[in-house]
Amino acid sequence: MTEQGVRWTADQVLALAPDAASRKAGSKLAVAGPWSGTGSGEGTVWGLCKGSGSRPYQTVVDLAGAAGPAYKCSCPSRKFPCKHALGLLLLWAGDDGAVPAAAQPPEWAGQWLADRRGRAETARARAEAGPAAGPADPEAARRRAERRAERVTAGASELEQRLTDLLRGGLAAAEHAGYGLWDETAARMVDAQAPGLAARVRELGAVPASGAGWPARLLEECALLHLLDQGWLHRDRLPDGLAATVRSRLGLPATPDGPPLRDRWLVLAQYDTADPKLTTRRIWLHGAESGGTRLLLSYGAAGRAPELSLPVGLALDAELTAYPGSGRSRAALGERFAPPVPAAFRPPGVTTAEAAARYGEALRDDPWLDAVPVTLDRVTPVPDGEGWQLADADTDTALPVTRAARSRPGLWRLVALSGGAPVTVFGECGHRGFTPLTAWAEGEGEAVPLC
Repeated sequence: MTEQGVRWTADQVLALAPDAASRKAGSKLAVAGPWSGTGSGEGTVWGLCKGSGSRPYQTVVDLAGAAGPAYKCSCPSRKFPCKHALGLLLLWAGDDGAVPAAAQPPEWAGQWLADRRGRAETARARAEAGPAAGPADPEAARRRAERRAERVTAGASELEQRLTDLLRGGLAAAEHAGYGLWDETAARMVDAQAPGLAARVRELGAVPASGAGWPARLLEECALLHLLDQGWLHRDRLPDGLAATVRSRLGLPATPDGPPLRDRWLVLAQYDTADPKLTTRRIWLHGAESGGTRLLLSYGAAGRAPELSLPVGLALDAELTAYPGSGRSRAALGERFAPPVPAAFRPPGVTTAEAAARYGEALRDDPWLDAVPVTLDRVTPVPDGEGWQLADADTDTALPVTRAARSRPGLWRLVALSGGAPVTVFGECGHRGFTPLTAWAEGEGEAVPLC
């Protein structure tokens, strides 16, 4: 349970918001005026918020949920957390007595909490007991895997032919083909049950409209796609780790493999990406004892936030199990032994030159890797023409900030935090540059989310 008196920061609360509008609306409710009946205890925060109707909204947050904070509010919002949950947590984080400690929650909050934790205990007991119906038919599973492999092979072979036709006809034709050519090819890859190929093919459609130098970028992406095709078609010749990476890049299902690793995992960053059908949440963790950096992925239907949510700057005592694949950092969250609490430690940093070298080394194991997680130590954000770069304070090297990061408010937050002085920055380093995700000022400062 959450310890009494251990409260989150406002930044950690706002990192839970599903969008900028929710952050703004929640911040307006972070005052005592609209709230009554507030309280906290045993990992729970609750309160009544006056709304437009005659009855106040009942809001309760379970901070000790197995998948991160959970929320319940009687308002009609479909966002999770809603603005009332954010406002309540911000009020609680202020630690000014507006949300006092209480022995017991009110009945409406206690009933929801008991039901939720009861379901969690039941699910845990079922998982420990194992499948009630006995083991699945291994022969049927083998036949299904073989049928899918045949479909993927047919799709990869077809894609190879289409790439050959594109190169034979010249890349200039791609500029006039529009998205139709790529969408139809991507649909064929979906039919072949290779969603990873479909996603990469769709990305090719945007390259001709990406500005000067697009033919070279299109050729590079086609080469990587060709390499992935060939990796699958000749997977029997690959080392086990690289073969697992190829299967993962194609979008074939995988399960965590190997013994679980227990550690105190610092939440380095959390951010969402969305397409019309799916919201993907990426959470980066760093182990205090193991020193490893791991990635958790969580998914939600379009327009819905994924369930797993871990505020930046907190640490959790938990087990992680890695997924197979050479150089891959993805892991699955296993048993959690305590809810997240504020952490004082941060990952060790490297220079910008070391960060670039680390990405180059990672490409040997995964040629399709866009970026690697890196913490830069003692860097300063400085303007570079129309862009920005992170310059080492003690050397003459620097990394450019990616174009996507330059368009986000987090860059200006990083500049303000630095004030011209060196800072520690965690982010993703790849061929497009460095994307800052979290920063710390020199000294004992708290983690500042930038995404």
